[in-house]
Amino acid sequence: MQNKIGIIGYGSMGKMIFTKFAQLELIDESDLFISNRTFQKIKNLKKYYKKINICKSNNDLAKNVDILFVCVKPLEIKDVLSEINNKIKENCHIISLNGSVLFNQLEKICKNKKISKVIPSITAEINKSITLVSHNKIVKIKDKNYLKSILECFGTVMEIPETEMGMGSELTSCMPGFIGAIFKVIADEAEKHTKINKNLIEKMIIETIYGTGKLLYDKKMTFENLVSRVATKGGITEEGTKIIEKKLPKIINEMYEKTLDKRKIIMEKVQNEYIN
Repeated sequence: MQNKIGIIGYGSMGKMIFTKFAQLELIDESDLFISNRTFQKIKNLKKYYKKINICKSNNDLAKNVDILFVCVKPLEIKDVLSEINNKIKENCHIISLNGSVLFNQLEKICKNKKISKVIPSITAEINKSITLVSHNKIVKIKDKNYLKSILECFGTVMEIPETEMGMGSELTSCMPGFIGAIFKVIADEAEKHTKINKNLIEKMIIETIYGTGKLLYDKKMTFENLVSRVATKGGITEEGTKIIEKKLPKIINEMYEKTLDKRKIIMEKVQNEYIN
């Protein structure tokens, strides 16, 4: 018997997960259930996925599924789970898509339930995500293995402790945004020193980023190996890497401090929701 999989929330992450699962041979379309606060966003999905189950309420979805992905904002999770708690199957595996809500908070509502947290990256769209997972003590090996088997359609699945989900998210889920911001600055500053068209500058950088990533991956090189290969002693590249190594650490450290502080603020707001 196949697991029936439900997805609550059809925002950016819920939509990505639904689309991936709908195209995955391991999952039959008829075993997929979807619900969303704004029904208009999902009502026409049957045009593209004939066999899926579109639910008009979260309760209709919860009573039917064996694995439940909750893809809502951290301050909405409590209300959603409280609403459906009496409808969730006894052996249902609940998956939270937010690292800011802790297991002990989720367990106050969904007592004695299997709960995991999953953090994918936007790079799942091209099957190159590092998808982080963490499990509470009730999740069994077979549940972990099945979850991993379906999440591998996103890319690599990596299990880490709940306590490391914050920094893990910075290094995976947030990192494409950080990389985009860094290379936008590089492109903007390059434009001030050349007559090369901005679009061509970006193309040069993007192709080089892609090639560099592939080189690191295929050749199993470290960042230090790469720098030593390109920044030869007394050369032009070395001058640039010296500036980066001297000045960038302060900026990156500040970035991590800000993002981790923001994460703490969100977690404190969530904690207030679960006090009573």
